[in-house]
Amino acid sequence: MLTLATDLDALTRFGRALADPIRCRLLLALREAPAYPSDLADMMGISRTRLSNHLACLRDCGLVATVPDGRRTRYELADERLGHALDDLRNAVVAVATDRTCVDAVDKGCC
Repeated sequence: MLTLATDLDALTRFGRALADPIRCRLLLALREAPAYPSDLADMMGISRTRLSNHLACLRDCGLVATVPDGRRTRYELADERLGHALDDLRNAVVAVATDRTCVDAVDKGCC
């Protein structure tokens, strides 16, 4: 049974998903259109095993859903608003230094 995540939990899950470049690419690909794992693996240039692990993470985070399609399973964003959120995030991050990921990266050893 699915339950609604709290605001903090939802943001944490979204952050966990976005913490990996492959998962970011998967979310952006699924933002464009639902897809099958084999097609996603080919598009990403990664093994199906590696892709499966990332899709499992995105499923566990509640960001993607599976849709049975005959003998295959198609993946899509769990909610169309996630596509809009991804667009907003892409458009909001415009003042990022190219040599580091955050202002305290060198001092604090983060990012």
